[in-house]
Amino acid sequence: MTDFSAGFSNELAALDAQALRRRRRVVDSPCAPELVVDGRPLLAFCSNDYLGLANDPALAAAAQEGARLHGLGSGASPLVCGHQAPHAQLERRLAEFTGFERALLFSTGYLANLGTVPALAGRGDAIFSDRLNHASLIDAARLSRAELNVYPHCDLSALAAALAASRAKRKLIVTDAVFSMDGDLAPLPEILALADQHKAWLLVDDAHGFGLLGPQGRGSAAHFSLASPRLLIMGTLGKAAGGAGAFVAGSDEAIEWILQKARTYIFSTAEPALIAHALLTAIDLIEQGDMRRANLAARIAQLRATLKPKRWTLLPSQTAIQPLVIGENAETMAVAAQLFERGLWVPGIRPPTVPAGSARLRITLCAAHTEAQVARLVETLTGLER
Repeated sequence: MTDFSAGFSNELAALDAQALRRRRRVVDSPCAPELVVDGRPLLAFCSNDYLGLANDPALAAAAQEGARLHGLGSGASPLVCGHQAPHAQLERRLAEFTGFERALLFSTGYLANLGTVPALAGRGDAIFSDRLNHASLIDAARLSRAELNVYPHCDLSALAAALAASRAKRKLIVTDAVFSMDGDLAPLPEILALADQHKAWLLVDDAHGFGLLGPQGRGSAAHFSLASPRLLIMGTLGKAAGGAGAFVAGSDEAIEWILQKARTYIFSTAEPALIAHALLTAIDLIEQGDMRRANLAARIAQLRATLKPKRWTLLPSQTAIQPLVIGENAETMAVAAQLFERGLWVPGIRPPTVPAGSARLRITLCAAHTEAQVARLVETLTGLER
């Protein structure tokens, strides 16, 4: 073994010692609460398919129709010849649905943030980022080369002070709407008021709110009735929408600027048109999905009413993300393994995804979960904590 590969071996061993090594499992069934994983049936509480659309027959049929009409690959980046009719139709539909002037499609939410943030702020500018923001926002802020100001989680006073002290020529606030590991909501009305007061842009990552929050699932901006030319929303299409890709929505001028400057848009091959074609149906299902959202709300209420941990802590979330904080990495992963042995798949989340000492089970609920399935999870967790 060379010194080069030995270094990797030592570092991997260190990850093992800290219970930090990640592993993949092979899912051999469509995305749903009941999965076949590594050859065995499991009840899953780990998917972001919040409305249960990923395996919806209407979406499968729409994707098949899209493949028949448009083939598989797009052939090029959107600014060459990859921007096809379904992409244009989906962008118009997303803008209308979210209440913004214009929307721009990206291949993933990570690429959307990684392209949008540096397009909006660079050298001489300042970015103000919540400490618990998603990794894509953190990486995007670093990539921008703007001055980075990280404020304590949802601390409006700290954010206001940092904005007031900044002399940057352009200011950009970035925040999750629903925080992906805690499940809580950012105080977006107050943050937008600060953005307006300090002439800052506000980019909201609505990955875990789009399709769920607001009337007909129109997202966090609709949930809070927000409107401002300084506001932009990034929404993912691989979670509640059940498909793949992402979009950024905002004013016509802001979206045109991002189109011209976002390197992850300019230099990425466009996602297949068949996906965009299918997502047009997904937006219709989201719009008509009040019953799905009501069932999800019922499962959230059921979990919170019946899961009463004594040593562990169920964080105060009213969203589909229900974090159960255990604390230490080893115990968290041991509990996740015991759940797996009992036929329940709930992921253990460790640093650096969450702060040290706050390792947790990230329980995610979806509209397709039944009352009996949630009851089984609660009963099993209660037995393991004893």
